[in-house]
Formats: sequence, structure tokens, C-alpha cells
Amino acid sequence: MFARAIAILLLSTSAVVAAQEAKPAEKGGKGAPQSNAELMKQEAEAAYANAPVQEREEKSKGSVAVAGRTLGYTATAGTLTIRDTEGKPTGSMFYTAYTLDGTRPGTKRPITFFYNGGPGSPTFWLHMGSFAPVRLRTGNPESIRPAPYDFGPNPDTLLDKTDLVFLDAMGAGYSRALGDTKPSQFYSVDGDVDAFARAIIRYVTKNGRWNSPKFIFGESYGTTRSGALAYQLQDRGMALNGVVLLSSIMNYGYRQPGLDQVYLNYLPSFAATAWYHNRIPNRPADVATIVEQARAFAVGPYASALAKGQSIGDAERDQIATQLSQLIGLSPEFIKRANLRIDLPRFQKELLRDQRRTIGRFDARYTGVDSDAAGDRPETDASSEAISGAFIGTFHDYVSNTLGYKTDMPYRLSARDGAGFDWNWKHKAPGSGFGTQQNNPNTAVDLAAAMRDNPYLQVLSMNGWYDMATPFFGTEYDLGHMMLEPAQAKNLSFTYYPAGHMTYLNPDALHAMKRDLSAWYDRALATGGSAAAR
Repeated sequence: MFARAIAILLLSTSAVVAAQEAKPAEKGGKGAPQSNAELMKQEAEAAYANAPVQEREEKSKGSVAVAGRTLGYTATAGTLTIRDTEGKPTGSMFYTAYTLDGTRPGTKRPITFFYNGGPGSPTFWLHMGSFAPVRLRTGNPESIRPAPYDFGPNPDTLLDKTDLVFLDAMGAGYSRALGDTKPSQFYSVDGDVDAFARAIIRYVTKNGRWNSPKFIFGESYGTTRSGALAYQLQDRGMALNGVVLLSSIMNYGYRQPGLDQVYLNYLPSFAATAWYHNRIPNRPADVATIVEQARAFAVGPYASALAKGQSIGDAERDQIATQLSQLIGLSPEFIKRANLRIDLPRFQKELLRDQRRTIGRFDARYTGVDSDAAGDRPETDASSEAISGAFIGTFHDYVSNTLGYKTDMPYRLSARDGAGFDWNWKHKAPGSGFGTQQNNPNTAVDLAAAMRDNPYLQVLSMNGWYDMATPFFGTEYDLGHMMLEPAQAKNLSFTYYPAGHMTYLNPDALHAMKRDLSAWYDRALATGGSAAAR
């Protein structure tokens, strides 16, 4: 996913393990003072000490009822050892796989690889909330009560369509670098993609799935990864059947200060949120209507006004502010004071200020309360705080007590929790000249190259109306500028749901997503000339 607010938290056990396993400094004797560099090195050694070079597998059995049919499956929690081109082990990637009983090597049954974003986030969000055979049940946009949590079989699982593999990014969850490999090797756009490509190829090879239709499913920054990963896998001989992009951000370039595209991208999401909270006059009956009005205004009068910068006339400024107010629920005076450019934190704070409420970033349906109602940004993300404890607690209980995967190594809620995390955003895109890199990644370029080279590759973009972290209009812009020919453009489709960044939190949206994905998998397999083993 994309990093989540919870991704900056530390597991308390991480510090304990590091302290228990830290070694004394080599120089100056056992009691000599240690430098910060030495302490950081010891912390890293302790954190990675239990990463297994030899691959682990813990298997268990389960079943789930889907559309009146009981599906038996094998759950495998384990690790994949990734190696460099010389065969040296460089990393251990944790995964959980669900395979339909009876699946054998060489099968033509589809397989899908899932991952969240961050960068540096593990994948327990997708694993616990979306399409696995089990799920944390969520409901209305409100805080989930403390334990015990409502966790159990998931009738909306995709297991009836595909086997499922959930992968944790390197440095996150139980995934770790090995030996003398520096974790920073994986902390870059291209290093991260390379690790996932090697892990997926390893899984497919180990389990005899080269002849299976293959899909990747990324959320948030995971979609940035997916664009480049689709191309990298194809370049290494693994042509994909499909790519699912959930709550996408493909292009980080427009988020630089001074560029106006980000304000255009947010406008339809602001309008949808104002509609949901009933903050606009002449409110239409459905959210899609206000969104379409906002799209038209964004690419027309609003884009023209912003392009004029400080040279815009008073009359046009007043007119734009009034029209914008009618779409997003903020006063014309506030909009003009902001130079017609509404930053996300200001919108989150201002929309319900008269109620002393803020709105969520990951899901604008959620509301929160700050200690200071006069501030210019929310103190926390209400949509993150409302669910994080439930997802984290449920995963820890499930992976240990049901899947039977036990280790002394702490499960990292983010790779950022470890020493040496400093993400390198440079990206070498297909077609770049020798030594040329993007300073801010746009992996829609990679995805477009993959789609041009593989005429059967299907891409599905799934979006939430109330997602403020990765606004859907920005996704439409990025994917709409891949400059595909008509033959490739027909392989790209979009769906929308009354939900936020984690669309599956809304049970009605989850049902709709399962329905849409089922139809899309059928089309992708028919287009690719494959027949799924069911």
C-alpha cells in the first residue's frame, strides 16, 4: 500500500531483542563506550540474526465456503531465499500462500502475488483484509473495538479463481537481508523491484508454476512497484496475464512543490468527500454525479485558472473560488486566501471545522477529533488510528497460532523501523538513455512498455471515491498518459467503490470488488488463451 501512518511505529520487542543480542565493542574492551555507528551496527546484527538462509515452510489446512461451494486449501507460511546472479543468498522474503487442494506442479490454475506499499510496508493489510480465505471483518467507518476481533472465513476470497501468495517487502515483516548484504540494497525503487522479481521467480520455480497464468496485485506504493515489476518479470522471461492496481500512485513527479497538477488530481476526491459529509449545496443523488462535475471543472476552468498563476484577474479568481466552493464545500474566502490551491491537510481540517472534526487521509469517511480545533492540519489520521490495532493484533495471533509460524525475530510494521532505511527514489525506466534515471519515479512508463510488448496483458485499476492518499483522478491522469495504441488501451479498465484507500474495509465494496475481479479474471484468461483449472 503507500506509507501508512502506522508504518512508523516500532514493535517494542525489537528494542528488547536488539539489546539482548547486542555485542560489546571490539575495541577498548567489554566496557568501553560505543559510538553511534557501532550501536547501529549491533542493532542491525541483532535484527537480522534470525533470518533463515534455508527456506522455511509451515503448512496447515483450512476450508472456506464460496458461493455454496466448500473449498479446501493448504496455507503455507514460509520464506523464499533470493540470490544474486552468482547464487549468493542476499535476502529472505516472508510469504503466506493459499493453494487450492489438489493443485500440482505444472497446473494451469492461476496464481496471484499480493503486496502492500509504503515503501517498506509488510502485506498484513491486504492479507488480513481483502481476498485471502480468512478475513478481519470490518463495517461502518468507525473505530474497531479492542480484542477479541471478528476474524474468520472470508466468503469474498479469490481462492475460487486463483491461488494466492502474500509477500512482505524486504526489511518489513519477517523479510530480512542475509549475510553481509546491506539492507540498503533493497531500499530503492529498483532494488525493491529486483527483490520482488527474484522472489516471485523463486516461488514459481520451486513450486512448478511456470505454466500457470500469473497475476500481480499491488496496493498504494505497491502499484508503483507493479508498473516496474510487470516489465522486469517480462524482461526475465515471465510474461504476466494481468496486473491489478489498487489505490494507485504511479507517478511521484507531480508532487513536487510549485506544480499545479496535484491540485487538479485532488479536486474530484475533495468533491466526493464533501458530498459524503453533506457539505455542498444542491447535493446530487449519487457521488458519481458530483465526481463527474468535478472532473470537467478540473480539466477545464480550474486548470486554466491555475495555469495563469499570479496573473489571474480578480473577476476570474472570484468566479473560480465560487465554483470550487460549490464542489468541495469550503468557503470562497478560504479558497481565495489559499490562492485557489487547497492542500490536503488543510482540506482535512477545514471541511468539518465548525463541528470540531477532522477527516481521514486513507479514508475520508472517517472523522476524528483534535485537541486544537484551530490548527491547519489534523493531528492524526483518523482512518488509520481506527483500524491499525485490529489488523496488527489479528495478524500476530493468526500467523503464530493458526499458521504455526514461530520465530524470535520481531515482525516489523515497516522497514523504516530498522537501521539504515533511506529510500532511493531514482528509477531507471525502459527506454532511458545510458546512465539516465528518473529522479521521481513514474512507473506508468514501465507498465506501458510491458503492455506494448505483451498484447495480452490486462490491467485493472481499482479505486475508492474517498481515498485521499492516492486520489483516483491522479491515477486516471497517469494511466491516461501512457500513450498506448488503441489495441493496448482496450486492455486497461477502471472500477470505483464507495470506500477509501483500503477499499475492502467497506464490506459492500468488498463484495463488489470480488464480483468485478471474478469477471476480470475470466476475461484475462480468455484473452490470453488460457483455461483455468477449477
